[in-house]
Amino acid sequence: MEIIYTILDFIAKGGNLLWFIAGVLFLMWMFIVERIWFIYGEFPKQARMKIAEWDAREDTMSWKAHRIRDYWISDAKLALNQNLLFIKTLIAVCPLLGLAGTVTGMIDVFDSMSGQGSGSARQMAAGIFKATIPTMAGMVAALSGLFVSNRLEQAAFVKSHQFADSLPHH
Repeated sequence: MEIIYTILDFIAKGGNLLWFIAGVLFLMWMFIVERIWFIYGEFPKQARMKIAEWDAREDTMSWKAHRIRDYWISDAKLALNQNLLFIKTLIAVCPLLGLAGTVTGMIDVFDSMSGQGSGSARQMAAGIFKATIPTMAGMVAALSGLFVSNRLEQAAFVKSHQFADSLPHH
């Protein structure tokens, strides 16, 4: 329960735009977990079934057999790369949302300072602190997915080539 209060306190310090960053972060990680599950769990099963189906074929030399093989390889590449672009888009959105939070926070700081007619350094420092929290949150959110996203792209590339190599085309 303590973690919930810590998160709510963090959001109170950084502003409501942190809810959007949290939503994008949650969505991004849902898609990342789905891709991990597919690439490392489901795809190997599907690949084994297609390889067995290819090995059971009598005809692997004809033009038609080569087109079937090409179709299976293309279909595997599409399946492996599905949603990877969407994940990268969500990663790119996180810092932009953080920047938007910083800009709106700074506008609030200058607005409150001009309304009070005060230019105290303490008030400005507190406002800048609050305004920079969304930028930090957006960058951390993006970095958390960037490494995994690159690994998923590399795994999809390797798995698709391994699949293609396991379907001999004499």
